[in-house]
Amino acid sequence: MTTPTPTPIPRRAAVLGSPIRHSLSPVLHRAAYAELGLTHWSYDAFEVDEAALPGFVAELDASWAGLSLTMPLKRAIRQLLDEIEPVARDVDAVNTVVCAADGRRLGANTDVPGLVAALRERGVHRVESAAVLGAGATATSALAALREITDGPVRVYVRGEERAREMRVAGERLGVAVRVCPWTEAAEALRAPLVVATTPKGAVDHLAIEVPTGPGVLFDVVYDPWPTALAGAWGHAGGTVVGGLDLLVHQAVLQVELMTGRPGPLAAMRAAGEAALAGRG
Repeated sequence: MTTPTPTPIPRRAAVLGSPIRHSLSPVLHRAAYAELGLTHWSYDAFEVDEAALPGFVAELDASWAGLSLTMPLKRAIRQLLDEIEPVARDVDAVNTVVCAADGRRLGANTDVPGLVAALRERGVHRVESAAVLGAGATATSALAALREITDGPVRVYVRGEERAREMRVAGERLGVAVRVCPWTEAAEALRAPLVVATTPKGAVDHLAIEVPTGPGVLFDVVYDPWPTALAGAWGHAGGTVVGGLDLLVHQAVLQVELMTGRPGPLAAMRAAGEAALAGRG
């Protein structure tokens, strides 16, 4: 008599944030599950703000494997966790929660290693110096990633003294030599061997006409619309361009591994993300 194959126990994961409607995370994670044959896994998106976050987390049961977190929850989640890994503590941002079998909730940050992995995929392993456009959580993650990319100074171009102070403090905490520069001089950033643009879409479009001859590497974290004006001009001038989709895919690959215990399928996830963006026109 043949012993019936046991039915796999359903596992759940999701991305939380507000707004969340345009998130590509469900597309990427579902593509990973399909490629890995994890038919009993599901991944959804939930509109959750800071006020609703504690209640949502409190209702997680044993079927949950993990959460992806986007704004404005990357800091709000910290007080609801049992443990936070070092990189997430360094940048003061958690974008991944792993629900352990023993009931503990573990916080991680895959944005930082995802940024490093995206650069290395394009052959960027070391640069003499770098520049960051913008401030805030993404800029802080960029500084943490640059610890592994450059030993030289990082020039950070910001608006306002409060942002300047925040980036100086972040640099000191991360052990990165930060030199804060006024936003009015942002065109000078484009001459750095590596430029990381962490600003929202449209914020650096005006710099497209300032791209120098023979530029270095541009990492623009925007993925929709793509290419941005700056990325398009950079590529036209012969520079190397790394985009926001590269970051999104690489950090999602790491999330899949943390939640499932299996390496995320990079090619399948990138193809799904590209198809989804093409479908948006």
